Amino acid sequence: MQVIHGDAPCPTPLSPSVVTIGAYDGVHLGHQQVIREVRDLAAARGLQTVVVTFDRHPATVVRPESAPRLLCDLEQKLELLAATGVDTTYVVQFDAERAKETAEEFVDEVLVGCLAARAVVVGEDFHFGHKRGGNVELLRDMGATRGFTVEGLALVDASGHPAGDAPNVSSTAIRALLAEGDVRGAAELLGRPHEVRGTVEHGDQRGRELGFPTANLSIPAEIALPADGIYAGWFERADGSVVPTAMSLGHRPTFYERPSGAPLLECHLLDFAGDLYGEAVKVRFADRLRGEVRFDSVDDLVAQMALDVAATRELVS
Repeated sequence: MQVIHGDAPCPTPLSPSVVTIGAYDGVHLGHQQVIREVRDLAAARGLQTVVVTFDRHPATVVRPESAPRLLCDLEQKLELLAATGVDTTYVVQFDAERAKETAEEFVDEVLVGCLAARAVVVGEDFHFGHKRGGNVELLRDMGATRGFTVEGLALVDASGHPAGDAPNVSSTAIRALLAEGDVRGAAELLGRPHEVRGTVEHGDQRGRELGFPTANLSIPAEIALPADGIYAGWFERADGSVVPTAMSLGHRPTFYERPSGAPLLECHLLDFAGDLYGEAVKVRFADRLRGEVRFDSVDDLVAQMALDVAATRELVS
């Protein structure tokens, strides 16, 4: 997949293309359905396929106080888009200047001038441009004079069919499931387990003292984490090896009465011994075992940790 960054000069123009536009946070099943439509249309018309997305969520610029946590960073998003088989991803550098750009300016600069769009495929509720002034109707009006057609697709459910009265697949819905700790439900909408990426850091060695050494991960603040609790999942090392892991996400109430700061993600790798400090790793959530609990004694905590590890072994080994 070719990646074009919007802060660099654009080839003028690319081969005629079918284009879709969006934040594509998580590249979930709904996004994948749109991209299938793009690929089918492009194949039928002998055109290239292009996804236009953003280097950050536009809300972080236009309404930072309410910007959502991200289901994936840009690196992972590009990997997920490449896996869909699209030819090109155009990454818009979204900053304060870009936020002032009208929908009409965006169409002429990016869709027509850079990407030679012959067809545009978006969700029927799609909005873009300054103050969300652009929509499917505007795209159709402009396309009529600039040589491209527009398809506005209905929202879909987890099976890929029009949602109707059923819950639709959306990044917002996935974030809500994660906030409830429902990582299984989130995986059903994503089409894969929710994954976070971070670096292994030194901790206070408390897990080692309890007989369950952990890798403590530093996760970027903008990434969406599930609700506090104990999870089973997988830990992927920098070399690509994958190890089943029992995870504690939260504030360790047995040792600290009042939660403070960001939740701590601690991963106990099953049947593993080695130095992980400084490694950039990936963690995938399979299932939530229980909520975070304050135990009356360390012995009670250790006994429960043994049960959590056994449950993890059964679930993901």
